[in-house]
Amino acid sequence: MAAIGSLVFCTDCGNLLDPNHRRKEHIQCELCGAQNKDTSSKVIVTTSKPSAFPSTLRTRLRSDVQEITESEIQIEATINMTCDKCGCGEVRYYTQQLRSADEGTTVFYTCPQCGNKWNTNN
Repeated sequence: MAAIGSLVFCTDCGNLLDPNHRRKEHIQCELCGAQNKDTSSKVIVTTSKPSAFPSTLRTRLRSDVQEITESEIQIEATINMTCDKCGCGEVRYYTQQLRSADEGTTVFYTCPQCGNKWNTNN
């Protein structure tokens, strides 16, 4: 049996052998019936200590890292634009990529005064 990567072939006829899920010592070729020794790659698990990969971020004190909650993240910005519904001169907006990557983003607007919502495609 010859192993190329995870593919295993019969040494007699060259047929692609079925995977050896039961981890038997030999795999029988369905085409020619030859018994082939399983020499395929075995799973190897390795572990490493965090100290094996030094990082300046990891060595900083915990107090240097700023933690914020999801509610503290500002996802909207403010822009000077007139709301068509109430005439407010300032609205909030955020952008989101809803269409394919080669097309512009969609801008979602919200009026803080009356709650009117609309969007435009860039």
